[in-house]
Amino acid sequence: MPPRFLPFALLQPSLLLWGLSASHAAGAEDGAVPADEVFAPMVVTGTYAPVSSFDLPFSIDTVQQPRIGDGQLGVNLSEVLPRVPGLVVQNRQNYAQDLQISSRGYGARSAFGIRGLKLLSDGIPASTPDGQGQAATLNLDVAERIEVLRGPASTIYGSNAGGVIQMFSRDGSGPPRVGAETTFGSDGFNKNHLYAEGGNDKAGFLLDASRMDTDGYRDHSAARRDQTFAKLNFRPDDDSRLALIYSSLEQNGTQDPLGQTWDAYKHDPRSVAAAAETYDTRKSIDHQQLGMNYERYFGDATLQFNLYAGQRSVIQYLSIPRGVVSNTQRGGGVVDFDREFHGGTLRWIQPVQGVPGELTVTTGVDYDRSRDDRRGYQNYSGDQLGVKGELRRDEDDTATSLDPYVQARWELGDWTLDAGLRHSTMKMDVDDHYLANGDSSGSKKYQKNTPSLSVMYAFTPELHGYVSAGKGFETPTQAEMAYAPGLVESFNFGLDPATSTQYELGLKARVGGNTRINAAVFEIRTDDEIVVASSTGGRTSYQNAGKTLRRGFELGVQSQLNEQWDATLAYTRLEATYDEDFVEGGNLIEKGNHLPGVPGSSLYGELVWKPRQDISMGFEGQYRSKVYVEDSNEDKPAPSYAVFNWRTRFEQRYGPWTFHQLLRLDNLLDRQYVGSVIVGDSNGRYYEAAPGRSWYAGAGLEYQF
Repeated sequence: MPPRFLPFALLQPSLLLWGLSASHAAGAEDGAVPADEVFAPMVVTGTYAPVSSFDLPFSIDTVQQPRIGDGQLGVNLSEVLPRVPGLVVQNRQNYAQDLQISSRGYGARSAFGIRGLKLLSDGIPASTPDGQGQAATLNLDVAERIEVLRGPASTIYGSNAGGVIQMFSRDGSGPPRVGAETTFGSDGFNKNHLYAEGGNDKAGFLLDASRMDTDGYRDHSAARRDQTFAKLNFRPDDDSRLALIYSSLEQNGTQDPLGQTWDAYKHDPRSVAAAAETYDTRKSIDHQQLGMNYERYFGDATLQFNLYAGQRSVIQYLSIPRGVVSNTQRGGGVVDFDREFHGGTLRWIQPVQGVPGELTVTTGVDYDRSRDDRRGYQNYSGDQLGVKGELRRDEDDTATSLDPYVQARWELGDWTLDAGLRHSTMKMDVDDHYLANGDSSGSKKYQKNTPSLSVMYAFTPELHGYVSAGKGFETPTQAEMAYAPGLVESFNFGLDPATSTQYELGLKARVGGNTRINAAVFEIRTDDEIVVASSTGGRTSYQNAGKTLRRGFELGVQSQLNEQWDATLAYTRLEATYDEDFVEGGNLIEKGNHLPGVPGSSLYGELVWKPRQDISMGFEGQYRSKVYVEDSNEDKPAPSYAVFNWRTRFEQRYGPWTFHQLLRLDNLLDRQYVGSVIVGDSNGRYYEAAPGRSWYAGAGLEYQF
């Protein structure tokens, strides 16, 4: 990797942390948290069996509960994931469209929700088989840890797994207790949260419910989010574990302010597109799911089994101008679907005896199915706008995947080898019932073998180096296949999957017993990248572009400076460009153009002070370089920005009662900046303003029986 990927000025913070950690190592007092627990947590993402993250030959990071709940609001993944290098996590200030999350450039183009990344919650997919996911279904109030896998090893999770984000909820344990908390803040923010939990070595329970209200930073961006969660965990005997999990998400009438033009953003960052108010753009979601996880030990072997099922109903009112959609066109200005989804996993983890070292082989199969009863309507009736009008679309869309896989982990002296192979399939079936424009029914099956190979060498017990390689592919989503280019009224079954080859070279080091450093360089070459072909009249069609090239560097540092201070740094440098010319909407996109939605540099730093066990104060800083907004790179990029946040949390204990308070100030310097972009918006409304200086204050109590 060329040295320009790591400017010396950006390397200095990591060297400073390294030096500080070494100087404080000798003075660390007894009673400090063991370094292995803080800097080498056990993870299962990528291996399926618990392994120290330090001993894995690929990039994987964990955000644990103390960081998830320390002075945070518990609403969005954007609160906790910026500390993971390689990720770009943006709060769009638009709860109708969810967060923007990309990993090494995967998912940056998503117009809504999460695209190109595998989302899991307690092993249950939060992504559909075609690759579209919703981060809002991951409930931070119950999270024990979040594991983030990046790079070639993520291909073991099949199609649309440019990275893996997996949340694990905590088990109910300890004496029964109940709690309540409330938080208020800027722009009408209010979150109320109730919970109860407890358990012993045989069984436990966790019940959680919350309601979040906000008026939104921008006009026409108010939202209400209700979430519930219930978990029962059992230990029927010494060799088995069982968990039953229920969760729900409800958002009624969430307002959508749409994007902003550059002039509108500069004139008033709180502004809303006129079309949003004219058509009252909004979205309602009702999501419920039930899952079961079962694990049983048979000697040294382990059987893992899960099942899940759920439903999701969505109705969304768009701003497509009246009269654009004719009687013969599919679609319309109102999206209305009811989704039923279910699936399961069966996995066997078997240590192999009689071979040198320690060899473990994992075999399994994943089955996932999602069926949408999808309808589209005009967004007007007579002279009334923003209402459900005449039917313009009626179809059943079914996405199904059935993926067998095998994986082996072999520890042989100072060497560790991880290898995996998955046969990944995704079949999309469309049954069209709206025949005024012809029959768009059809099906398309995508399938590919996705291998990965990773090798690690332990130079010393505290310094490991590794190399990793893998092949993956991204299938088109239902939304990307919905319209063929031009005026053809059919599904775009001719859209091919994007295929990629990834390479990664990394180092993992523990310094002075209290600092963990991860560094990696990577390259991703992709063929048939899926890009916008045209976007007119509310109809966006997609095509396969040529080749793209992504090269980058990641650096992550965690340091326990002493008993009271700890620091975190995450830096990413990413060059993401088109690697050959292609034509988009009649315009030539030249080789060397930057992929939109991908910042060249990202930097996150955090310093936390804990003078006592019941006081925590944190200072956060975040930098993003400029971001291009469309493929020609000619329109105004979103400028670079740097913001700083401050938080503090207090806790008091009086007998069975525990009280806590938090105070948080975001964007301390009151910077005006673009927090996220809508890639390739046909109206030029690329920009979504982030809030200025914001405050939040909260308090809670807990009673232990």
